[in-house]
Amino acid sequence: MAEPVVPTDPQAEAAAGRVALWLDPDDLRRFAEHCCCPEDAPAEVTERCLRLRFRARAALRRGGLIG
Repeated sequence: MAEPVVPTDPQAEAAAGRVALWLDPDDLRRFAEHCCCPEDAPAEVTERCLRLRFRARAALRRGGLIG
């Protein structure tokens, strides 16, 4: 069974510099599964891509959309 979705604290997220982003699950899956970085991309670019893919996958898991 999927974990219940726990709403975030908007003030805490804003204090961390984050903004809300609502995406269609298929768009989120694209973020989670696909990297567009070229082979010669700088490390900071590939690290950012990894963070985005991780967060996209975590959002899908929390929403009960992947196992």
